[in-house]
Amino acid sequence: MKLIDAFNPWLTELTEIRHSIHAWPELGFQENRTADTVAKQLGDWGIETHRGLGITGVVGTIAGNASGGAIGLRADMDALPMTEANTFTHASHNAGAMHACGHDGHTTMLLAAARYLAQNRDFPGTVYVIFQPAEEGQGGAREMIQDGLFKRFPMQAVFGMHNWPGMPAGSFGLTAGPIMASSSTFEVVIEGRGAHAAMPHLGVDPVMTAVQLAQGYQTILSREKDPLDPAVISVTQIHTGSADNVIPGHATMRGTVRTLSTGTLDLIESRMREITTHIGQAQRCTTRFNFDRRYPVTVNHARETELCAAVMRDLVGADRVDEHVRPSMGAEDFAFMLNELPGCYVWIGNGEGTHRMAGHGSGPCSLHNDSYDFNDALIPLGAAYWVALARRWLDTAHPQPS
Repeated sequence: MKLIDAFNPWLTELTEIRHSIHAWPELGFQENRTADTVAKQLGDWGIETHRGLGITGVVGTIAGNASGGAIGLRADMDALPMTEANTFTHASHNAGAMHACGHDGHTTMLLAAARYLAQNRDFPGTVYVIFQPAEEGQGGAREMIQDGLFKRFPMQAVFGMHNWPGMPAGSFGLTAGPIMASSSTFEVVIEGRGAHAAMPHLGVDPVMTAVQLAQGYQTILSREKDPLDPAVISVTQIHTGSADNVIPGHATMRGTVRTLSTGTLDLIESRMREITTHIGQAQRCTTRFNFDRRYPVTVNHARETELCAAVMRDLVGADRVDEHVRPSMGAEDFAFMLNELPGCYVWIGNGEGTHRMAGHGSGPCSLHNDSYDFNDALIPLGAAYWVALARRWLDTAHPQPS
């Protein structure tokens, strides 16, 4: 029997778990019900369970039949602060929260793998299953690490997986090196001097300063950065003004920066600071510039990437594995884990959205869209990948951690 087929008898039960998590989404560091569900399932399957890392994180320990190394498999649990457009029966019952990124599916796939490994401990060493809170912008991975994740559970490698809409269901994507971008935010506070809009010469206009700053930042990308090194600067908010005939006294700008290299991030932050200062001075405004580096680049390690690719080829065939997938400018806090340990972050195809049942919204089945829903048909394949990867890694003569 193929490994994937071993999960089919559980698919109805696993789908019910996924739908229950989807119906009751919880935001970062508030995943109490979800963590309760995870801990109960792990306990029912005889898995040693630990709670409280990163506030709501859960870690399960699955020991094999012989001594050996230790591997970590990670899934995220949190939802997004969105209102769901879907109306099918498992749509969100929590107003203002939605599993629009598939973390409900990630949690379920890892639960399925944990169940199988607990019932088939025919491997050396230890598998740690990591259920992480607060991936969506709050750095739950970093919090778990700071709470002692890798000290209390001394693994030697760690792996992550995310569903990917638009990639055919039954396929995988990965690449060595950067696969997800860094994520930083910036805020610029501009102080001018208010005046009547009909007499602008009597004021100092922060609105025009904001406009020039937004344009000036883009010249960093077009004239200073290596054009072969991807980066994004997006001004997403400009807050100012209260009336049509009033030049306001101040303005606030906010936005995001994404890069695939730390060197480019250094360049962008430095030049944004300089441009902010000098354009502000030229326009006779004072400025305050704040730059927050939130998530680093998610960088896959070469050896671990090849191991993951080999496992994928065995599961679905080489023609369904893209080993050089184009990186995304989206960000992922699994980057913090890969900064600590070798490992690899991969994508599993979620399809084009045709799996959605009646009652889905009118939008596409894309990440962070209010019509999104995870493809339950992926559960056996994702779980099989986790099991095959853990076995393959543990069988590769890794020494026991000291």
